[in-house]
Amino acid sequence: MMVVTLRWLIVVGLLVAFNKKSLARDWPSLKPHLGFLFVMGAFGFSVFNGLFFIAAQYTSAINMGIITAMMPVFVLVGALLLYRTPTRKLQWVGALVTLLGVLVVASGGEIERLLQLRLNTGDLILVVATIIYAAYTVGLRRRPNSSALGLFTVLAASAFLASLPMLVAETLLGRVQVPTMQGWGLVVLVSLFPTLIAQILFIRGVEIIGPGRAGIFVNLVPVFGTVIAVLYLGEKFQFFHGLALALVLGGLWLAERGAVPGPVEKGGGS
Repeated sequence: MMVVTLRWLIVVGLLVAFNKKSLARDWPSLKPHLGFLFVMGAFGFSVFNGLFFIAAQYTSAINMGIITAMMPVFVLVGALLLYRTPTRKLQWVGALVTLLGVLVVASGGEIERLLQLRLNTGDLILVVATIIYAAYTVGLRRRPNSSALGLFTVLAASAFLASLPMLVAETLLGRVQVPTMQGWGLVVLVSLFPTLIAQILFIRGVEIIGPGRAGIFVNLVPVFGTVIAVLYLGEKFQFFHGLALALVLGGLWLAERGAVPGPVEKGGGS
C-alpha cells in the first residue's frame, strides 16, 4: 500500500506542476462529473492496485497471468451489456486466441502445470480486481469532454486520496515498509512508466477505438513482460515464448479484423 500511495503522490505532483494550463482549460467540463471520476480513479486505480498486490501474496504468478487475461472478455461483456456495443464473432475469437497465448506463456508451455492449478483466496481476490479494472475501462466510455491529460489529473488525484485509508490500514497492521534507496528508484520508475505514461495512452486509446477493442490489448502485458525478462534479466528465449507471442498478436489481428469502428471513427470522441 505504501507503493500504491507513493506512485500516485508522485504522479499527482508531476501533473499539477506541469499541467496547470490544461487542467484549468478542462476544469469546466470535469467539475460536473467529479463524483463519477472519483469512483473511477479510486476503484480503477487504487483499489485495483491494492487488491492485485494482496492477491499476489496468496496465489502464483501463473494463476495471476491466467486470471488477468480474462479482462478483455469482461470488458467485451460489460460494453455489450451497458452500451449495447456491437461485438462481432471474430472479436470474441480474437480475445480467446490472445487468452490462449497468455496460457502458453504463463504455463511455460507445459499443459501439466495448467492441470495442476487450484483456485485459492488470492485467485478470488484477483477475479474481483480484474472485474474492477474491466469496469473502469468500460466506464471510460462515459468520460467528460476533456483532454486525456486533464482527465487523468483528476483520476490520479482521486486514486491518491483513495490510497490513504489503505496505507493507514497497512500501518495499523504493522506491515508498512518505508522504501530503501533502491525501493525509491523502483517507485519512481513505476510512477513514470506504467502509472503516468501508460495510463494516459490507455485513456486516449479507449477514446479512439472504444473499450471493447482497447481491452484486448491488455493481453500483450505478459508477453511484453516475457520479452523484457529475456532482454533485461537474461532469461532464455524458448519456443513457447514465440508461440505465445504469435497467438497474442494473431488474436489481436483477428479482433481488429472483426471490430466495429470505435467512437472516433464514427465521428464521436474528442
